[in-house]
Amino acid sequence: MNKLMYKKRSIVVFVLPTVIIYTLIVVIPIFISAYLGLFKWNGVGAMQFHGFANYQKLISVDPVFRQALINSLILAAASIFIQLPIAFILALVLSNGVKFEKFFRTVYFIPVILSSMVIAQLWLRIFNADYGLLNGLLNAVGLSKLAQPWMANTSTAFTCTVIPAIWQFIGQYILIMYAGMKAISGDMYEAAKIDGATGWQSMTRITIPLLSPVIKVCLIFSLTGSFKSFDLVFAMTNGGPFHSTELPSTVMYSNLFSAGAYGYGSAQAVFIVIECLVATLIIQLLFKKSEAEASAV
Repeated sequence: MNKLMYKKRSIVVFVLPTVIIYTLIVVIPIFISAYLGLFKWNGVGAMQFHGFANYQKLISVDPVFRQALINSLILAAASIFIQLPIAFILALVLSNGVKFEKFFRTVYFIPVILSSMVIAQLWLRIFNADYGLLNGLLNAVGLSKLAQPWMANTSTAFTCTVIPAIWQFIGQYILIMYAGMKAISGDMYEAAKIDGATGWQSMTRITIPLLSPVIKVCLIFSLTGSFKSFDLVFAMTNGGPFHSTELPSTVMYSNLFSAGAYGYGSAQAVFIVIECLVATLIIQLLFKKSEAEASAV
């Protein structure tokens, strides 16, 4: 009994510093933001209590934040239905063994470790109307009619930010899925092959079910990353033109540091946190059954 208590105390001693730091830099600021979201405040003068008026405004009144929310959902959908499937296919190819496997793993991961500011400048030069690579290629192949100022057009600007956002983090999900695939025992594939299973059947009945915990993590990362995305869009467009590329975080930044609306900006920050938590909870519930089945295999 004494030995068990000693182990528990040892665990507490090692975990406590992390809990304290996490509480100070994450939990407390969230509660402070939730509190400030109840007030109309410019950061300097007296605070006027508004109740839930700020939260009601961002959901039902503010057209800029509504557009930003729609954009974040589009980015999330692109991450789920474009980014993750591409990452899965490439991870599947790498895990089956190809020439220069380590080289490709490294190359795919390079964009992930680059600064988002660097990524933004790279793609701004690709989409530049005057000397950009995209317009240059269109002119070279006789499609000059399609060339346009991509970043200045409200109908194309947001797509031009989604493409680099997807491209930048594909390597991260490739490595996560690749590691999960490598952890699956090869004996299972050998047994399935002996039983006459095709490659498609092995993938759908062995790889995907056993990879469900990894897929769940990738989904959580991609969804929450889309909802709180900021730096790439901020560096490429700063929310323009005419708020067509705004995301909740860029609108929040503008309210907090440009408009001086600390109360309203804090309400938006809390909304982003709640959005990420709800998305995480939904994914956890959706994958609960599949994880139980995978663990029983």
